Amino acid sequence: MTAPSTAPAASRGGRWIEHWDPEDEAFWQETGEKVARRNLLFSVLSEHIGFSIWTLWSVLVLFMGPEYGLTPADKFMLTSMVTLVGAVVRVPYTFAVAVFGGRNWTIISASLLLIPTIAAFTVMKPGTSFSTFLLIGLLAGVGGGNFASSMTNINAFFPLRKKGWALGLNAGGGNIGVPVIQLVALAVIGASGGPRVLLGIYIPLIVVAASLAAIYMDNLASVKNDTGAAIDAAKDAHTWIMSFLYIGTFGSFIGYSFAFGQVLTNQFGRTPLQAAYLTFIGPLLGSLIRPVGGWLADRYGGAKITLYNYVGMAAATAVLVVASMQKSLPLFVSVFVVLFVLTGLGNGSTYKMIPGIFHTKALAKGLEGEDAARYGRRLSGASMGLIGAVGALGGVAINLAFRQSFLSYGSGTGAFVAFLAFYGLCFVVTWAVYLRRPATQVRAEAASETKPQLSYAEV
Repeated sequence: MTAPSTAPAASRGGRWIEHWDPEDEAFWQETGEKVARRNLLFSVLSEHIGFSIWTLWSVLVLFMGPEYGLTPADKFMLTSMVTLVGAVVRVPYTFAVAVFGGRNWTIISASLLLIPTIAAFTVMKPGTSFSTFLLIGLLAGVGGGNFASSMTNINAFFPLRKKGWALGLNAGGGNIGVPVIQLVALAVIGASGGPRVLLGIYIPLIVVAASLAAIYMDNLASVKNDTGAAIDAAKDAHTWIMSFLYIGTFGSFIGYSFAFGQVLTNQFGRTPLQAAYLTFIGPLLGSLIRPVGGWLADRYGGAKITLYNYVGMAAATAVLVVASMQKSLPLFVSVFVVLFVLTGLGNGSTYKMIPGIFHTKALAKGLEGEDAARYGRRLSGASMGLIGAVGALGGVAINLAFRQSFLSYGSGTGAFVAFLAFYGLCFVVTWAVYLRRPATQVRAEAASETKPQLSYAEV
């Protein structure tokens, strides 16, 4: 069998690869893996900067002291709306890859990050109205869309057996943009610098990310928008079930990333510098562990890892309720870091489940080999944008829950109780949909000579 060519097509501008078949082992070993890994590397860089800009305001609010005239409720509302925009733009960003090409859209989406960064640099000073801060903050939401387009693009580059690792690494590398900007902010605050210093650091980094994408990345001609696939994915119950589960993992990760510093300053009386010393630890570990979640899911099954992960998240949240009520800062911070780690593991395992679920459905329909792989890629790619967008809405809910909890009780305890109940519900859904096999079904299969129904337990 002749390996598909990875040479750019002469008839199209830019770096276009006309034929791509990662499931062909010979092609993958000869050329595919090298090309896929190169695109993964620079996709991670661009997505990393996107996450930093998306979560920019979680850091900027720490610079905004009494002279800015904003209440804690104002700051939680600001970060909530930034999170909301980042969630919503994930849907069009998912389809942009097929319209423009993965490389081309990476260049465009990275360049768009200059708009919110330069705008924030312009208005970041005392005396600016809350409505102006809110409007400029909304612009930063475009950074949240980079995740969806990057994941859709990288999903097409890798074979099914490598997707858990590749998607976990891609997302984890992007997620690290959250703690990195918090670390940079810590250095700026520690050096008595202002918020404009932080923004001035990121403007050239955005230019570098866009330039490297232009030089080293490729477009896959085989990635096309499939309206039918989008409709089929939206109609499939598993898309919405996985969206719900992703709210619990990624929604928690991004929501806590925005809110952690504010909880420390408002509930535990930490200064911005003291909060900055602590806030980066959880997002950093949660980001680094995400590829491990994907790897564990590849090995043991995403549904099993996700189920046990929710047990851990619920247990950690229960301890946080106690720590919040007792106002124990050491216990609160240490357990919050554990919770961040668990959100990272869950991010990796849930995203691995998506291609596995649709591949299993393809096998159940009687498809085999490349036909089954093609069906799985088609629907999983279409569903990822929706799942990523809905999952990110969890970050909005978390910040709004903290806002209401502080308004009602003066602390985050009420919010943590609500999160505990939600993680319990996620556990039940994961078990009921992807791991439970009714005894009646097992007996019926044992008594018949028909082929047993395929299970989702190994996705």
